[in-house]
Amino acid sequence: MKLMTALVNVALNLSIHQDNTQRQYEAERNKMIGKRANERLELLLQKRKELQENQDEIENMMNSIFKGIFVHRYRDAIAEIRAICIEEIGVWMKMYSDAFLNDSYLKYVGWTLHDRQGEVRLKCLKALQSLYTNRELFPKLELFTNRFKDRIVSMTLDKEYDVAVEAIRLVTLILHGSEEALSNEDCENVYHLVYSAHRPVAVAAGEFLHKKLFSRHDPQAEEALAKRRGRNSPNGNLIRMLVLFFLESELHEHAAYLVDSLWESSQELLKDWECMTELLLEEPVQGEEAMSDRQESALIELMVCTIRQAAEAHPPVGRGTGKRVLTAKERKTQIDDRNKLTEHFIITLPMLLSKYSADAEKVANLLQIPQYFDLEIYSTGRMEKHLDALLKQIKFVVEKHVESDVLEACSKTYSILCSEEYTIQNRVDIARSQLIDEFVDRFNHSVEDLLQEGEEADDDDIYNVLSTLKRLTSFHNAHDLTKWDLFGNCYRLLKTGIEHGAMPEQIVVQALQCSHYSILWQLVKITDGSPSKEDLLVLRKTVKSFLAVCQQCLSNVNTPVKEQAFMLLCDLLMIFSHQLMTGGREGLQPLVFNPDTGLQSELLSFVMDHVFIDQDEENQSMEGDEEDEANKIEALHKRRNLLAAFSKLIIYDIVDMHAAADIFKHYMKLFNELVQEQGPNLDRTSAHVSGIKELARRFALTFGLDQIKTREAVATLHKDGIEFAFKYQNQKGQEYPPPNLAFLEVLSEFSSKLLRQDKKTKEGVGRDRRRGRKRIPRTEGEGERESQDSLLSTDPPTPSKGFNLRTLRSQPEPKPRVRGSTD
Repeated sequence: MKLMTALVNVALNLSIHQDNTQRQYEAERNKMIGKRANERLELLLQKRKELQENQDEIENMMNSIFKGIFVHRYRDAIAEIRAICIEEIGVWMKMYSDAFLNDSYLKYVGWTLHDRQGEVRLKCLKALQSLYTNRELFPKLELFTNRFKDRIVSMTLDKEYDVAVEAIRLVTLILHGSEEALSNEDCENVYHLVYSAHRPVAVAAGEFLHKKLFSRHDPQAEEALAKRRGRNSPNGNLIRMLVLFFLESELHEHAAYLVDSLWESSQELLKDWECMTELLLEEPVQGEEAMSDRQESALIELMVCTIRQAAEAHPPVGRGTGKRVLTAKERKTQIDDRNKLTEHFIITLPMLLSKYSADAEKVANLLQIPQYFDLEIYSTGRMEKHLDALLKQIKFVVEKHVESDVLEACSKTYSILCSEEYTIQNRVDIARSQLIDEFVDRFNHSVEDLLQEGEEADDDDIYNVLSTLKRLTSFHNAHDLTKWDLFGNCYRLLKTGIEHGAMPEQIVVQALQCSHYSILWQLVKITDGSPSKEDLLVLRKTVKSFLAVCQQCLSNVNTPVKEQAFMLLCDLLMIFSHQLMTGGREGLQPLVFNPDTGLQSELLSFVMDHVFIDQDEENQSMEGDEEDEANKIEALHKRRNLLAAFSKLIIYDIVDMHAAADIFKHYMKLFNELVQEQGPNLDRTSAHVSGIKELARRFALTFGLDQIKTREAVATLHKDGIEFAFKYQNQKGQEYPPPNLAFLEVLSEFSSKLLRQDKKTKEGVGRDRRRGRKRIPRTEGEGERESQDSLLSTDPPTPSKGFNLRTLRSQPEPKPRVRGSTD
């Protein structure tokens, strides 16, 4: 193929020389007879004849190589040879397009687009890209485009990401050369790839989207609009188009991915925050269509995502392998962008909050913006009045909304603005304290009214307590509010609810969460300072009383209350466990709590009742709901969180290890159900033993490869396992095998982790256990005896997925296993 490429180069040069000679001959022949040089004409004729002969000879050689080698080797069994053939024919067509760029040669590239190897498909796309880059070649590629366009578009979904990226780039080149070549359906197949998790694919799709939707094709109109700014600038219509595309894609939770996809190709458009804010703040001019509520929400979401992308200069979560180190140029761009957005939104953000203060979704998004500010600009730019305007608007938002997303966004904004490293901290702290004072005073009065009225409390009393408590709880998460002593009234609400059972569910949930935050902030104060013994005793009393309340809430009739109490119990038992004293903090020993047997039993019962529930019952309860699938996912996520909270207590030895046995039983049960639903054929014979064996095999993998490190644990496991296997006698008599003997077969899954010297010790333990027993008849428990003999031998077993103890006996034709009863 390389020889062929060299011949093509020679043929090209010969063709050029022929054309030059022909022009010289025509020029000489067209001269007047008196000025014509006949000798020169003869020389040019002779030279043209020689070049033509050479050209014919080279073409014959190329035809021989092409038909004798390429035509057979482009389908070679070896992928590398196929790739070389396609790569070289691409060079020929680009180098000598007059001879090779026709359907007789292009068809080989088109056919090879279906090659089973990604490497070969990639070479095809690269070869075609080099051709489509030259717009002068488009007329010769028209027939090929029509014939193989569908295949090229389908390759944008190729399983090989490198192939998919190059396919998208090729489609973009086709679009650039001729928009009519691609149908709307073809374009839509590429559009949705901007939401791909694979960043190179998404960026390539973003370039296609930019080329299709955002490229301006009228230079005169562009020049006329270039001097305009804001909503009337060239970007005004493009931003509207971006919003419409985002809404039509119906993937409203993935705005960050759309922005990231377009960032490299449409950065100028995405950084036009002045135009975006004018579209939101200004009324449309006469004849201009106003933006709908959905469009405004989408624009705000996209705008916040562009701000994040500019300030952080890295892709969103799920794209890329993590934060990379920025170059000096990228770092400078990041700083400039951050200063630009800060100077702009310091002025416009209060106005945006004022306009959309009644809309929870818009406000929650807008309040994400201050975290990307360079807050020093408030001081250096003498913009304190804009800070006061922002704080005023946030206060209005907190007073107007009780949605958790909005309140958490307000709390986070206050926390960012109160950072001690900035000079504005005192001004923000005063505003925050005044706000908290108002809400605490309102909360205290509303609690008194609610408790005095008791069962006669009306909806207004309940709403006043709940709304104020929601606000305080959201702020207590990020701010230390212990000086306002919220725990006292929250505890009163909880005790009243337990004693009389009339407290609304949401109030109990919020009171539990607020009390939890209060305890954590008290612990932070103690761990950061030098607490007295009295401080420790006060906190211990508080924690003890709150744990008791949570334990009582586990028997509440309302599921949300029980789930909240369970999560808080697990968290507090983790925090106030023996690990609290690590790192030289032995003085905190009075704060360590160890759950008693009763509490452990209640926690385990809760897991059994609320995590390992019957899937069929859960599905039946959700039948008929339009959001059935979303509800199932949410319920599954909640169950996972509950299980994870309890599992941490087991892992860190806070609850007794015996509690893990019930968890492990359900592990294999649910795992096997999942595998069975998905289709693999599993051996279901003797499910009781085989399920435990499979679980043992999985646990054995967790010991790793370092046998020295795990030696003690593995040896103890075998010792206790052997004792368990021989612990009880068969009720039929000593001549029958022990009822737990089958457990040796389970234990054998761990034998590969034993050191050789420990295997001899294990064999001695087994021999001592068997001493004095009568020989078991061969007809009784043959499988268990084989497992026992294999397990107690010193030969190391060969672990495998389908491990069978009989393989260790090296019998040429093992007899079928006869199992004893395992029920």
